[in-house]
Amino acid sequence: MVGPMAHSRARANPAEGKPPVRRAAATVAVVFLLVGVLGFVPGITSGTGDLRFAGHGSGAFLFGVFQVSVLHNLVHLLFGVAGLALARTVGGARTFLIGGGAVYLVLWLYGLAVDHDTGANVLPVNDADGWLHLGLGVGMIALGLLTGRARR
Repeated sequence: MVGPMAHSRARANPAEGKPPVRRAAATVAVVFLLVGVLGFVPGITSGTGDLRFAGHGSGAFLFGVFQVSVLHNLVHLLFGVAGLALARTVGGARTFLIGGGAVYLVLWLYGLAVDHDTGANVLPVNDADGWLHLGLGVGMIALGLLTGRARR
């Protein structure tokens, strides 16, 4: 079939017409949801038998690198849900990306300051988490600033 009817049955792209900041926030939120779920999946998360609710004693590692706990995974899931809710508006999307990025920079600082082998390491975090938190913080803030600008 050729002409205007050629794509009449094609599904519309749900992102079409959405401001870039909303698309970016929704994408980041979905990634957080995915990571939160994967933190419970054996094989993707090694040592799930050693998964603890919280604290440095959790022996589970997402992708074999990032130390996780039940609390850590729940935080990712809640962050993803909040991101999807906030991505419904331009202002909310910017708030999620910039505010969430700031939260991740604070988590990066927390990871630098806390002794990884003590009870103060509640989430838990390791060096790999620290680098990831730094990248997420900078990346989310950049997305919020760059995609949230008014169009010319």
